[in-house]
Order: sequence, then structure tokens, then C-alpha cells
Amino acid sequence: RYLQEYAALGTGGGIYHFRDQILSGGAEAFFVLNADVCSEFPLQEMLEFWQQHGDVHSFVILGTTANRTQALNYGCIVANVDTQEVQHYVEKPSTFVSEIINCGIYLFTPAIFQHIGEVFQRNQQELVLEESSNGWQRAEVIRLEQDVFTALAGSGKLYVYKTDGFWSQIKSAGSAIYASRLYLNQYSKSHPERLAQNKPGGPIIRGNVYIHPTASIDSTAVLGPNVSIGEGVMVGAGVRVRESIVLHGASLHDHTCVLNTIVGWDSTIGRWARVEGTPSDPNPNDPYARINSETLFRDGRLTPSITILGCSVTIPAEVVILNSIVLPHKELSHSYKNQIIL
Repeated sequence: RYLQEYAALGTGGGIYHFRDQILSGGAEAFFVLNADVCSEFPLQEMLEFWQQHGDVHSFVILGTTANRTQALNYGCIVANVDTQEVQHYVEKPSTFVSEIINCGIYLFTPAIFQHIGEVFQRNQQELVLEESSNGWQRAEVIRLEQDVFTALAGSGKLYVYKTDGFWSQIKSAGSAIYASRLYLNQYSKSHPERLAQNKPGGPIIRGNVYIHPTASIDSTAVLGPNVSIGEGVMVGAGVRVRESIVLHGASLHDHTCVLNTIVGWDSTIGRWARVEGTPSDPNPNDPYARINSETLFRDGRLTPSITILGCSVTIPAEVVILNSIVLPHKELSHSYKNQIIL
């Protein structure tokens, strides 16, 4: 089911508003996952951890390690080393608190709604007392992180399960390429049969590459590392694709070069064209580095990032598209650099 809020109610207010629907199946516990993260999602491990720690009314946050500088951009968790009970929680602190950060993946029991309800009641009382209220504030707007976790920390009700598996936010289009790399790398370990292999008469595969069975790939094409080819894609002779996602129905004509790019559905790239972006990967020398959430513009200019072709975009032959965003249903006539093409 898809349940839509009548207004933005915050990460806690949203699930509190739909608590009856969430609990209608009589669940003993339930997971809450933010949609803008990629991860191994160790849900089974979190469930076992919850069963082994605390009581039936305790809750679990998935945590991971970030470097000291980037940790300030996340919810920071201070936990008991032995029991993993959360003793202190601060959302995006101004100074260093902890290298353990909140992954936005939670295991709750129905008891969480009692704690959210207490915040709701407190908000209502405060709004009544505030005579100077502008009228736009809502008591229903409740943030799990600042309003609920901060209060639960140190109460013996909140625990953190720390994962060493991959995790990343997906805050920008550029981070989708990085997320794809993480998933392809995971497939190479857990489901290698999903990835393409070098075979006689097939394309040249370098690193982790996924090719949909319906895609048509010329044997002289070179793909990888970190390439995902969607349903019905056509890749011509001599094509080079690296660090890119090519969505269903796209056509890459002979001798095109596609680097650090998302090619939208049913888009076409002409012969000898070059479509390239600039990666925004985390520091490869720091195992705890996280991808930065780049703003679209910096100093009045478009921040160099991956190139994105919307659906049904046509790129003519022998042009260069660099660090640009092309909105859907555009038919370009010449080269572009560092532009948003509306």
C-alpha cells in the first residue's frame, strides 16, 4: 500500500498518522527504512540482535562508521560498548560527538507510537501556550531523530546495531552511480551469476557489469567497470561504457563513449559522440569516507557532476556532452558543457 500524508508531517509524524494501518496486521515489530539510502539492509541480523538485546519494547537503529569530519552531517550515536544501548543521540551536531552514525533504517515495536504520542501531546500543549504562533506550525510534525531518539537515548529502550556492510546516502543523481557500484560489488560476492562474464563472441567485460538478457551488445563493445545495462538496450560496435547506468530502451550507436553518465529510457546517442560526467566519489583512501551531498550550483555555476540524459533524449553524432543535465524529450544539435538543458 502507498499511504500519502495530507501534509509533510516529519519522519515521526508520518508513521504516527498511519499507525492504525501499520499495526493492522498485528505485527510484533516492523521496519522503517528511509528511501534515500542504499545498503546491504541487514534486516535479519537486526531482528536477531533485537531478540538478543533489551526487552520486547526496545527499538534498534542501524548504525555505521563515518570519518570524524563527515559524521557532523548525520545523526551521531554514543552507545555502551558492551550492550550497544544508545546513551546519547544528536542529529547533525555542530561539534564532534561520535563516529557512529544513523543509517536511517530502524526496527520498531508498536510501543514506539506511545513515545511519538507523548511528543505529539507536548507539541500540542506548547502550541496552545505560544500566543505568538504564526499558525502554520502543526503539532503533528514530529521528527524521529530530534524529537524521539534524543529523548529515548539513555532510557534503556534504544539500541544500535553496527554494520560493517556497505551503506550510502543517495542525495543526488551522482550518488546513484556510486550506489550502483556498491550493489554490483555486492553481487560479485553474493550473486556472481547476475553479472556479465567475458565469453567468446560477447562484449569485453571489465569489472562488475550487469546486462539485461534482452539487451543487444556488439562483440566489439567494452563495458565496465560499474556498468548496468537495462532492458532492450542496444549497444553498437566499438562503444565504450564505464561507470554508467543505461536505462531500458536506450541506443548507443557505433563508437560512442559514455563515462560517468545516466542514460535515460529510450534515449539515443549518435555515432562517435562522447557523453561524460565528473564523478563525486568519496575518498578511496579513507575506508570510512561517505559521499558528499553536492549542491546543484556552487558560486553561481553548475557543480561538475555526472551527466544525466532524461528519457527520450537524442544526442547527434560526433558531439560532446560534458557535465550536463538534459531534461526529457530533447533533441540536441550541438555540443554542451556544464549546462542544464531545459
